[in-house]
Amino acid sequence: MSRRSAIFLGTLVVLLFGLLGLYLYSIAEPYQETVKHGPAPEVRANPFLAAEHFLQRRGLTVQRADSLGMLSALPSPGQTLMLLGDRGEMSPRQAERLLQWAAKGGHLLFVAERLWEENEGKSGDLLLDSLGIQQLLSEDLDTEEEHAETDESEEAEEADEDWEDVEDSSEQAESPADRSAESDMPPPQPGTYPELTKLYLENEQAPAYFDFDTDYHLFDAQNRAHAWANSAEATHLLQLYHGDGLITVLTDNLLWQTDEIDEYDHAWLLWYLSQDTAVTLLYNSDHRGLGSLLLRYFPQALAAAALLILLLLWHVGQRHGPLQAPASRARRQLEEHLRGSADFMLRRSGQQSLLQGLQQDIQRRARRRHPGFERLGVAEQWQVLGRLTQQPTSAIGQAMRPTTQRLSASQFTRQVAHLQSLRNAL
Repeated sequence: MSRRSAIFLGTLVVLLFGLLGLYLYSIAEPYQETVKHGPAPEVRANPFLAAEHFLQRRGLTVQRADSLGMLSALPSPGQTLMLLGDRGEMSPRQAERLLQWAAKGGHLLFVAERLWEENEGKSGDLLLDSLGIQQLLSEDLDTEEEHAETDESEEAEEADEDWEDVEDSSEQAESPADRSAESDMPPPQPGTYPELTKLYLENEQAPAYFDFDTDYHLFDAQNRAHAWANSAEATHLLQLYHGDGLITVLTDNLLWQTDEIDEYDHAWLLWYLSQDTAVTLLYNSDHRGLGSLLLRYFPQALAAAALLILLLLWHVGQRHGPLQAPASRARRQLEEHLRGSADFMLRRSGQQSLLQGLQQDIQRRARRRHPGFERLGVAEQWQVLGRLTQQPTSAIGQAMRPTTQRLSASQFTRQVAHLQSLRNAL
């Protein structure tokens, strides 16, 4: 191919590519696409980060805590402590300290974690049991209502049989209309969001709505609550006075997590419960030790390590070399064993311990021979020992008197012999 042909062919290829580019450009349409990478790592690590920022924007002082150790430095008045984490490892002492903190003027808010066990008479939730609040399943309330209706029908039949007595007493009874008129809570509005929880406020025409988990119900067994929020079938928020402070109990805290706080009146409720106070958010009061964390997340590694240690001990414990023949039992006399045992006790315990042991043995035998011996004075005890052993009181006093200095070998031997003679005489 000649040079001129190559230039011509190259020019033609460039022209074709240029025309193709112009055609593609003419039919191309620009567009924008948003790629979502999900929440930031800080948001994924803290489900209540949006709630924390919301309170800060409302002008409240908000701090985050990771353990109940900060309670000693946290003043009670003007403070709201929200326990939003798991309380499974909370000790009775910690629960008592929380209630004492609230009684001094603080506002304690926590989530009920355990269901009430009728057979045991408790739920196992230390805070709930201390306040007399029971958490039940909402489905169990239907069964209780059926029993109540059955009891009411039986009472109605009995009332028909004794109508005259009922008629006389009905004139003095309080009517349902009078009881409802005394209630501070406005009547619920039927047919409006029955699956939502409603909170009625004074001087408000409409209630606030919250999306609590309707599977659970809070029951105030001691009738201490002064405010509450109900769905169509159950109660999900209770508030009661405790000493000089306030306690709020919820069935769940999912409504304040990042993906739900902007729904209904969830954010408003968070502000309403913490207004005019400084807020401390406790996300996790369950700080386990290294051993429990390893057992929870690495059980297989711990099992392998334990097996390795056992194999190592088995290897180290193996015998190396021939077995040694056991020593002959007849190679020593009984007197040698007794002397060796006595020398060991003397070196290990000292003279004072051995002498005190003999003196205490004498006193035990004297108590059996002479009732009330232990209540006598020292001089009287020596006189009683003298009568029982037929030995002079001075010798008994010398033998039973505590020694404060180390005795020589001959003095120690005589002292022991004297005490043994006293003991044998008893």
